[in-house]
Amino acid sequence: MKSRLARLRALLLVLPLAGFMLVFFIGPLVSMLSLSVSDGSARHVIPTVAERIADWDGEAAGLGDLQRALVTDLAASPDDQAVGEVVRRLNSSKSGFRSLFGKTLTAVATAPAESVDLAALDKRWNDPAYWLVIQDALNPLTDRYLLAALDLQRDAGGQIAEKPAGEAANRAILLRTLVISGTVTLATVAIGFPFAMAIAASSGWRRALLLGLTLLPLWTSLLVRTAAWFILLQDKGLINQTLQSLGVISEPLALIFNRSGVIIAMTYVLLPLMILPVYSALIAIPANLRPAAASLGAGPLRAFCEVTLPLGLRGVLSGALLVFMSAIGYYITPALIGGPRDQMISSVIAYYATGAANWGMASALGVLLLAITLCIYAVYQWLSTEPAKGRS
Repeated sequence: MKSRLARLRALLLVLPLAGFMLVFFIGPLVSMLSLSVSDGSARHVIPTVAERIADWDGEAAGLGDLQRALVTDLAASPDDQAVGEVVRRLNSSKSGFRSLFGKTLTAVATAPAESVDLAALDKRWNDPAYWLVIQDALNPLTDRYLLAALDLQRDAGGQIAEKPAGEAANRAILLRTLVISGTVTLATVAIGFPFAMAIAASSGWRRALLLGLTLLPLWTSLLVRTAAWFILLQDKGLINQTLQSLGVISEPLALIFNRSGVIIAMTYVLLPLMILPVYSALIAIPANLRPAAASLGAGPLRAFCEVTLPLGLRGVLSGALLVFMSAIGYYITPALIGGPRDQMISSVIAYYATGAANWGMASALGVLLLAITLCIYAVYQWLSTEPAKGRS
Protein backbone atom coordinates (compact mmCIF):
# COMPACT_ATOMS: atom_id res chain seq x y z
CA MET A 1 0.00 0.00 0.00
CA LYS A 2 2.79 2.41 0.92
CA SER A 3 4.63 1.67 -2.32
CA ARG A 4 1.46 2.44 -4.32
CA LEU A 5 1.03 5.75 -2.51
CA ALA A 6 4.67 6.59 -3.17
CA ARG A 7 4.24 5.85 -6.89
CA LEU A 8 1.04 7.91 -6.95
CA ARG A 9 2.77 10.88 -5.31
CA ALA A 10 5.62 10.60 -7.79
CA LEU A 11 3.13 10.50 -10.66
CA LEU A 12 1.32 13.59 -9.34
CA LEU A 13 4.65 15.43 -9.13
CA VAL A 14 5.46 14.57 -12.73
CA LEU A 15 2.00 15.37 -14.14
CA PRO A 16 2.43 19.20 -14.29
CA LEU A 17 5.70 18.85 -16.22
CA ALA A 18 4.17 16.21 -18.50
CA GLY A 19 1.18 18.46 -19.17
CA PHE A 20 3.44 21.41 -19.90
CA MET A 21 5.53 19.34 -22.35
CA LEU A 22 2.39 18.01 -24.03
CA VAL A 23 0.76 21.42 -24.51
CA PHE A 24 3.78 23.59 -25.31
CA PHE A 25 6.20 21.15 -26.98
CA ILE A 26 4.70 17.92 -28.26
CA GLY A 27 1.43 19.53 -29.43
CA PRO A 28 3.06 22.29 -31.53
CA LEU A 29 5.58 19.80 -32.89
CA VAL A 30 2.86 17.40 -34.04
CA SER A 31 0.92 20.33 -35.51
CA MET A 32 3.98 21.48 -37.45
CA LEU A 33 4.64 17.98 -38.78
CA SER A 34 1.01 17.56 -39.87
CA LEU A 35 0.85 20.95 -41.60
CA SER A 36 3.98 20.15 -43.61
CA VAL A 37 2.32 17.12 -45.25
CA SER A 38 -1.30 18.29 -45.49
CA ASP A 39 -3.02 20.66 -47.89
CA GLY A 40 -6.73 21.30 -47.60
CA SER A 41 -6.86 24.55 -49.58
CA ALA A 42 -8.29 22.95 -52.72
CA ARG A 43 -10.92 20.99 -50.78
CA HIS A 44 -12.01 24.23 -49.11
CA VAL A 45 -12.49 26.03 -52.44
CA ILE A 46 -14.14 23.22 -54.43
CA PRO A 47 -15.77 20.94 -51.83
CA THR A 48 -18.43 19.54 -54.21
CA VAL A 49 -15.78 18.49 -56.73
CA ALA A 50 -13.78 16.90 -53.90
CA GLU A 51 -16.80 14.83 -52.91
CA ARG A 52 -17.65 13.63 -56.40
CA ILE A 53 -14.17 13.12 -57.81
CA ALA A 54 -13.52 10.44 -55.20
CA ASP A 55 -15.84 8.12 -57.20
CA TRP A 56 -14.52 9.13 -60.62
CA ASP A 57 -12.98 6.27 -62.61
CA GLY A 58 -10.55 8.48 -64.54
CA GLU A 59 -12.43 8.20 -67.82
CA ALA A 60 -13.85 11.04 -69.95
CA ALA A 61 -17.36 9.62 -69.69
CA GLY A 62 -17.80 10.83 -66.12
CA LEU A 63 -16.58 14.38 -66.60
CA GLY A 64 -20.03 15.97 -67.03
CA ASP A 65 -20.91 15.60 -63.36
CA LEU A 66 -17.50 16.99 -62.31
CA GLN A 67 -17.86 19.97 -64.65
CA ARG A 68 -21.24 20.90 -63.18
CA ALA A 69 -19.84 20.52 -59.65
CA LEU A 70 -16.91 22.81 -60.48
CA VAL A 71 -19.21 25.52 -61.82
CA THR A 72 -21.34 25.28 -58.68
CA ASP A 73 -18.31 25.59 -56.40
CA LEU A 74 -16.76 28.51 -58.29
CA ALA A 75 -20.07 30.38 -58.31
CA ALA A 76 -20.47 29.89 -54.55
CA SER A 77 -16.86 30.71 -53.59
CA PRO A 78 -16.52 34.26 -52.18
CA ASP A 79 -12.76 34.05 -51.55
CA ASP A 80 -10.94 35.13 -54.72
CA GLN A 81 -7.57 34.88 -52.97
CA ALA A 82 -8.16 31.23 -52.04
CA VAL A 83 -9.25 30.46 -55.61
CA GLY A 84 -6.11 32.15 -56.92
CA GLU A 85 -3.94 30.06 -54.61
CA VAL A 86 -5.58 26.86 -55.88
CA VAL A 87 -5.06 27.96 -59.48
CA ARG A 88 -1.37 28.60 -58.81
CA ARG A 89 -1.10 25.19 -57.20
CA LEU A 90 -2.73 23.49 -60.20
CA ASN A 91 -0.73 25.50 -62.74
CA SER A 92 2.54 24.50 -61.04
CA SER A 93 1.58 20.85 -61.61
CA LYS A 94 0.34 21.28 -65.19
CA SER A 95 0.80 24.31 -67.39
CA GLY A 96 -2.41 25.82 -68.78
CA PHE A 97 -4.57 25.93 -65.66
CA ARG A 98 -4.08 29.68 -65.20
CA SER A 99 -5.62 30.58 -68.57
CA LEU A 100 -8.22 27.83 -68.26
CA PHE A 101 -9.46 29.03 -64.87
CA GLY A 102 -9.28 32.66 -65.98
CA LYS A 103 -11.68 31.93 -68.83
CA THR A 104 -13.90 29.81 -66.57
CA LEU A 105 -14.11 32.37 -63.75
CA THR A 106 -15.06 35.07 -66.24
CA ALA A 107 -17.85 32.88 -67.63
CA VAL A 108 -19.15 32.04 -64.14
CA ALA A 109 -19.11 35.70 -63.11
CA THR A 110 -21.01 36.94 -66.16
CA ALA A 111 -23.67 34.25 -66.57
CA PRO A 112 -25.94 32.12 -64.36
CA ALA A 113 -24.17 28.99 -63.13
CA GLU A 114 -26.70 26.62 -64.68
CA SER A 115 -26.05 28.08 -68.15
CA VAL A 116 -22.25 27.67 -68.08
CA ASP A 117 -21.10 24.67 -70.15
CA LEU A 118 -17.43 23.93 -69.46
CA ALA A 119 -17.22 21.40 -72.27
CA ALA A 120 -18.27 24.06 -74.79
CA LEU A 121 -16.27 26.81 -73.09
CA ASP A 122 -12.89 25.11 -73.46
CA LYS A 123 -12.08 21.67 -74.82
CA ARG A 124 -9.42 21.19 -72.14
CA TRP A 125 -12.21 20.54 -69.61
CA ASN A 126 -12.90 17.34 -71.60
CA ASP A 127 -9.32 16.16 -71.11
CA PRO A 128 -9.05 13.69 -68.18
CA ALA A 129 -5.41 14.74 -67.68
CA TYR A 130 -6.52 18.10 -66.22
CA TRP A 131 -8.99 16.43 -63.89
CA LEU A 132 -6.35 13.98 -62.71
CA VAL A 133 -4.25 16.98 -61.62
CA ILE A 134 -7.28 18.36 -59.74
CA GLN A 135 -7.84 14.95 -58.15
CA ASP A 136 -4.23 14.88 -56.98
CA ALA A 137 -4.52 18.42 -55.56
CA LEU A 138 -7.62 17.40 -53.59
CA ASN A 139 -5.66 14.70 -51.76
CA PRO A 140 -5.36 15.94 -48.13
CA LEU A 141 -1.83 14.48 -47.88
CA THR A 142 0.93 15.96 -50.02
CA ASP A 143 4.70 16.04 -50.25
CA ARG A 144 4.60 19.33 -52.17
CA TYR A 145 5.75 21.48 -49.26
CA LEU A 146 8.57 19.19 -48.21
CA LEU A 147 9.82 18.99 -51.79
CA ALA A 148 9.52 22.76 -52.22
CA ALA A 149 11.60 23.27 -49.07
CA LEU A 150 14.45 21.58 -50.98
CA ASP A 151 13.68 23.40 -54.26
CA LEU A 152 12.13 20.26 -55.74
CA GLN A 153 8.74 19.56 -57.33
CA ARG A 154 6.85 16.86 -59.15
CA ASP A 155 6.69 17.19 -62.92
CA ALA A 156 3.72 16.32 -65.14
CA GLY A 157 4.70 12.65 -64.96
CA GLY A 158 4.76 12.63 -61.18
CA GLN A 159 8.54 12.35 -60.96
CA ILE A 160 10.62 14.49 -58.59
CA ALA A 161 12.47 17.20 -60.50
CA GLU A 162 14.41 20.39 -59.83
CA LYS A 163 12.51 23.65 -59.68
CA PRO A 164 13.31 26.26 -62.36
CA ALA A 165 16.33 28.42 -61.52
CA GLY A 166 14.19 31.51 -61.05
CA GLU A 167 12.02 29.79 -58.40
CA ALA A 168 14.77 27.95 -56.47
CA ALA A 169 16.14 29.80 -53.46
CA ASN A 170 15.63 27.67 -50.35
CA ARG A 171 18.72 25.51 -50.78
CA ALA A 172 20.94 28.56 -51.28
CA ILE A 173 19.49 30.21 -48.16
CA LEU A 174 19.86 26.96 -46.20
CA LEU A 175 23.50 26.66 -47.27
CA ARG A 176 24.04 30.29 -46.24
CA THR A 177 22.47 29.51 -42.86
CA LEU A 178 24.79 26.54 -42.32
CA VAL A 179 27.87 28.55 -43.38
CA ILE A 180 27.05 31.45 -41.07
CA SER A 181 26.24 29.10 -38.18
CA GLY A 182 29.45 27.13 -38.72
CA THR A 183 31.54 30.32 -38.87
CA VAL A 184 29.96 31.62 -35.67
CA THR A 185 30.59 28.26 -33.97
CA LEU A 186 34.29 28.32 -34.92
CA ALA A 187 34.58 31.92 -33.75
CA THR A 188 33.03 31.10 -30.38
CA VAL A 189 35.44 28.17 -29.97
CA ALA A 190 38.45 30.39 -30.78
CA ILE A 191 37.35 33.07 -28.29
CA GLY A 192 35.54 30.96 -25.72
CA PHE A 193 38.17 28.28 -25.05
CA PRO A 194 40.95 30.70 -23.91
CA PHE A 195 38.41 32.66 -21.87
CA ALA A 196 37.14 29.48 -20.22
CA MET A 197 40.76 28.51 -19.45
CA ALA A 198 41.26 31.91 -17.81
CA ILE A 199 38.17 31.39 -15.64
CA ALA A 200 39.24 27.87 -14.67
CA ALA A 201 42.78 29.04 -13.82
CA SER A 202 41.56 31.91 -11.61
CA SER A 203 40.05 31.70 -8.15
CA GLY A 204 38.21 33.80 -5.60
CA TRP A 205 36.79 37.14 -6.68
CA ARG A 206 38.55 37.01 -10.04
CA ARG A 207 36.70 33.83 -11.02
CA ALA A 208 33.42 35.30 -9.75
CA LEU A 209 34.02 38.46 -11.78
CA LEU A 210 34.80 36.55 -14.99
CA LEU A 211 31.78 34.29 -14.54
CA GLY A 212 29.62 37.35 -13.90
CA LEU A 213 30.86 38.96 -17.12
CA THR A 214 30.00 35.73 -18.94
CA LEU A 215 26.50 35.44 -17.49
CA LEU A 216 25.59 39.15 -17.62
CA PRO A 217 24.62 39.13 -21.35
CA LEU A 218 22.21 36.25 -20.70
CA TRP A 219 20.26 38.50 -18.32
CA THR A 220 19.72 41.07 -21.08
CA SER A 221 17.14 40.86 -23.85
CA LEU A 222 18.44 39.52 -27.16
CA LEU A 223 16.81 42.44 -28.95
CA VAL A 224 18.62 44.93 -26.68
CA ARG A 225 21.99 43.25 -27.27
CA THR A 226 21.44 43.19 -31.03
CA ALA A 227 20.37 46.86 -31.01
CA ALA A 228 23.55 47.72 -29.11
CA TRP A 229 25.65 46.08 -31.82
CA PHE A 230 23.60 47.93 -34.43
CA ILE A 231 24.91 51.17 -32.88
CA LEU A 232 28.48 49.95 -32.31
CA LEU A 233 28.97 48.70 -35.88
CA GLN A 234 27.79 51.83 -37.70
CA ASP A 235 30.19 53.99 -39.73
CA LYS A 236 30.21 56.52 -36.89
CA GLY A 237 29.92 53.87 -34.20
CA LEU A 238 32.33 53.30 -31.36
CA ILE A 239 34.39 50.64 -33.17
CA ASN A 240 35.09 52.67 -36.31
CA GLN A 241 35.68 55.90 -34.40
CA THR A 242 38.16 54.18 -32.06
CA LEU A 243 40.08 52.60 -34.93
CA GLN A 244 40.18 55.90 -36.80
CA SER A 245 41.36 57.85 -33.74
CA LEU A 246 44.19 55.33 -33.26
CA GLY A 247 45.21 55.71 -36.92
CA VAL A 248 44.54 52.04 -37.69
CA ILE A 249 42.12 52.90 -40.52
CA SER A 250 41.50 56.03 -42.55
CA GLU A 251 37.98 55.18 -43.72
CA PRO A 252 35.19 53.51 -41.72
CA LEU A 253 34.98 49.75 -42.10
CA ALA A 254 31.77 48.31 -43.52
CA LEU A 255 30.58 46.41 -40.46
CA ILE A 256 26.82 46.70 -40.75
CA PHE A 257 24.26 45.37 -43.24
CA ASN A 258 26.74 42.69 -44.32
CA ARG A 259 27.95 39.22 -43.39
CA SER A 260 30.76 40.47 -41.14
CA GLY A 261 28.40 42.36 -38.87
CA VAL A 262 26.07 39.37 -38.58
CA ILE A 263 28.92 37.05 -37.58
CA ILE A 264 30.34 39.56 -35.06
CA ALA A 265 26.98 40.16 -33.38
CA MET A 266 25.96 36.47 -33.35
CA THR A 267 29.37 35.45 -31.96
CA TYR A 268 28.95 37.88 -29.07
CA VAL A 269 25.38 36.80 -28.38
CA LEU A 270 26.17 33.06 -28.42
CA LEU A 271 29.60 33.19 -26.76
CA PRO A 272 28.30 32.32 -23.23
CA LEU A 273 26.84 29.08 -24.61
CA MET A 274 30.40 28.05 -25.53
CA ILE A 275 32.24 29.37 -22.49
CA LEU A 276 30.10 27.70 -19.82
CA PRO A 277 30.32 24.06 -21.09
CA VAL A 278 34.07 24.41 -21.74
CA TYR A 279 34.59 25.90 -18.27
CA SER A 280 32.63 23.02 -16.70
CA ALA A 281 34.87 20.51 -18.49
CA LEU A 282 38.11 22.32 -17.58
CA ILE A 283 37.42 22.63 -13.85
CA ALA A 284 36.81 18.86 -13.76
CA ILE A 285 40.42 18.22 -14.86
CA PRO A 286 42.54 17.25 -11.81
CA ALA A 287 44.88 20.10 -10.92
CA ASN A 288 47.93 17.80 -10.63
CA LEU A 289 47.86 16.61 -14.25
CA ARG A 290 49.56 19.66 -15.75
CA PRO A 291 52.37 19.73 -13.12
CA ALA A 292 52.80 15.98 -13.68
CA ALA A 293 53.13 16.55 -17.42
CA ALA A 294 55.69 19.31 -16.79
CA SER A 295 57.70 17.04 -14.48
CA LEU A 296 57.85 14.48 -17.27
CA GLY A 297 59.40 17.04 -19.60
CA ALA A 298 56.31 18.32 -21.44
CA GLY A 299 56.38 22.02 -22.26
CA PRO A 300 53.30 24.25 -21.90
CA LEU A 301 52.23 23.73 -25.51
CA ARG A 302 52.61 19.95 -25.36
CA ALA A 303 50.83 19.80 -22.00
CA PHE A 304 47.96 21.78 -23.49
CA CYS A 305 47.72 19.59 -26.60
CA GLU A 306 48.01 16.26 -24.77
CA VAL A 307 46.31 17.00 -21.44
CA THR A 308 44.07 20.07 -21.40
CA LEU A 309 42.65 19.91 -24.93
CA PRO A 310 41.68 16.19 -24.98
CA LEU A 311 40.06 16.41 -21.54
CA GLY A 312 38.26 19.63 -22.43
CA LEU A 313 37.07 18.37 -25.81
CA ARG A 314 33.75 17.15 -24.45
CA GLY A 315 33.01 20.70 -23.28
CA VAL A 316 33.96 22.04 -26.72
CA LEU A 317 31.62 19.55 -28.41
CA SER A 318 28.78 20.42 -26.03
CA GLY A 319 29.33 24.15 -26.57
CA ALA A 320 29.58 23.74 -30.34
CA LEU A 321 26.30 21.78 -30.33
CA LEU A 322 24.53 24.49 -28.32
CA VAL A 323 25.92 27.34 -30.41
CA PHE A 324 25.29 25.75 -33.81
CA MET A 325 21.77 24.56 -32.98
CA SER A 326 20.91 28.03 -31.67
CA ALA A 327 22.53 29.81 -34.61
CA ILE A 328 20.67 27.98 -37.39
CA GLY A 329 17.37 29.31 -36.04
CA TYR A 330 18.45 32.92 -35.48
CA TYR A 331 16.14 35.60 -36.82
CA ILE A 332 16.48 38.97 -35.02
CA THR A 333 20.25 39.45 -35.36
CA PRO A 334 20.51 38.80 -39.14
CA ALA A 335 17.32 40.82 -39.70
CA LEU A 336 18.72 43.93 -37.95
CA ILE A 337 22.44 43.68 -38.69
CA GLY A 338 22.56 41.87 -42.03
CA GLY A 339 21.68 42.86 -45.56
CA PRO A 340 19.36 41.14 -48.06
CA ARG A 341 22.02 38.53 -48.88
CA ASP A 342 22.65 37.73 -45.20
CA GLN A 343 19.15 36.61 -44.17
CA MET A 344 18.91 33.08 -42.85
CA ILE A 345 16.29 30.36 -43.22
CA SER A 346 14.36 31.67 -40.21
CA SER A 347 13.57 34.83 -42.17
CA VAL A 348 12.02 32.71 -44.92
CA ILE A 349 9.96 30.81 -42.35
CA ALA A 350 8.77 34.11 -40.87
CA TYR A 351 7.80 35.34 -44.35
CA TYR A 352 5.74 32.24 -45.11
CA ALA A 353 4.11 32.27 -41.67
CA THR A 354 3.23 35.98 -41.43
CA GLY A 355 3.64 37.51 -44.88
CA ALA A 356 2.29 34.85 -47.23
CA ALA A 357 0.17 33.02 -44.61
CA ASN A 358 1.47 29.76 -46.10
CA TRP A 359 1.66 27.63 -42.97
CA GLY A 360 2.36 24.46 -44.92
CA MET A 361 5.54 25.88 -46.42
CA ALA A 362 6.61 27.42 -43.09
CA SER A 363 6.07 24.06 -41.37
CA ALA A 364 8.03 22.20 -44.06
CA LEU A 365 11.02 24.49 -43.59
CA GLY A 366 10.67 24.03 -39.83
CA VAL A 367 10.72 20.26 -40.30
CA LEU A 368 13.86 20.65 -42.41
CA LEU A 369 15.57 22.57 -39.60
CA LEU A 370 14.39 19.97 -37.10
CA ALA A 371 15.87 17.17 -39.23
CA ILE A 372 19.21 19.01 -39.47
CA THR A 373 19.23 19.54 -35.69
CA LEU A 374 18.52 15.85 -35.03
CA CYS A 375 21.31 14.82 -37.41
CA ILE A 376 23.75 17.15 -35.66
CA TYR A 377 22.71 15.78 -32.28
CA ALA A 378 23.18 12.21 -33.55
CA VAL A 379 26.72 13.08 -34.69
CA TYR A 380 27.39 14.65 -31.29
CA GLN A 381 26.17 11.52 -29.52
CA TRP A 382 28.40 9.38 -31.72
CA LEU A 383 31.44 11.56 -31.07
CA SER A 384 30.68 11.56 -27.35
CA THR A 385 30.35 7.79 -27.07
CA GLU A 386 33.47 6.95 -29.09
CA PRO A 387 35.95 8.17 -26.42
CA ALA A 388 33.94 6.33 -23.74
CA LYS A 389 34.20 3.09 -25.72
CA GLY A 390 37.92 3.64 -26.15
CA ARG A 391 38.41 4.09 -22.38
CA SER A 392 36.40 0.97 -21.58
